[in-house]
Amino acid sequence: MWYNLYIMEIINKDNNIVLKNVSDFELSHIFDCGQCFRFSKTGENTYTGVSFGKALTISKNGDDIVLHGTSSEDFENIWYNYLDLSRDYSKIKNRLSGDGCMDNAIKEGYGIRILNQDLFEVIISFIISQSNNIPRIKKIIETLCKTAGEKINYEGKTYYSFPSPEAILECDISLLHAGYRDKYITGAAKLVKDSPDFLDELKAASSKTAKKMLLSIYGIGNKVADCIMLFGLGRTDSFPVDVWMQRIMEQLYFKKKCTKSEISEYAAKKFGDLGGIAQQYLFYYALNHKNELNQEIGNGK
Repeated sequence: MWYNLYIMEIINKDNNIVLKNVSDFELSHIFDCGQCFRFSKTGENTYTGVSFGKALTISKNGDDIVLHGTSSEDFENIWYNYLDLSRDYSKIKNRLSGDGCMDNAIKEGYGIRILNQDLFEVIISFIISQSNNIPRIKKIIETLCKTAGEKINYEGKTYYSFPSPEAILECDISLLHAGYRDKYITGAAKLVKDSPDFLDELKAASSKTAKKMLLSIYGIGNKVADCIMLFGLGRTDSFPVDVWMQRIMEQLYFKKKCTKSEISEYAAKKFGDLGGIAQQYLFYYALNHKNELNQEIGNGK
């Protein structure tokens, strides 16, 4: 069982924000589990990235989390929510525990937190993610930001914000080398530009309605819609299923071949409103056991 016995202490020191007594928080688990594409490892227990127009280097020193070169205002207005610091993950683990597969996944990815990202960025990022690998997704997104984003000076280096819909439509999209995804990117950008209330309507809609709205966007299918629901709208009942997650579930739970719809129905019943968090634990676990999962599914076991 997991128990949350800490009270987080927040210290502003030398233009850094230091968080003490933070549990359920590991940088590699958070930033390397496929939920975001703009943070990368830049040192030992250190990641640097950009979100909401701000750059940040974040490191872990023992049990302390250090947000470098940021203000109390930015921490309160951006990073506290972005890092999901108000959610008690020990309670989530207690609710999901009791299932041997999930218990193993939680032990492996115990430090995962679901980031609360910018909705438009998530829409474009997961459109780019279709039939793509993480290094190439990151490269395309970084090219997009350098091409159409605004410069951010941070700690002596230059970074770039995620571009607005207008900026995307004004840039030469072919520079991204995103292939067939070009038309999906520009289509989504045009929709948001021409319908300025669309994102707010998505946020206010029920999960069922929000997913229908997302599926109406040219180039967005079930898996991408569920990723946007989870990572852009915070709908933790969403359980994204792609070919990789299908293989994971077949191996760990079904012990046979099954359809994506069967997996979605099973996850909804088994994990309920925590489906998206369960999916991230399973996904991270599978990343670390990729070869054996591939082999056993390939052998029809």
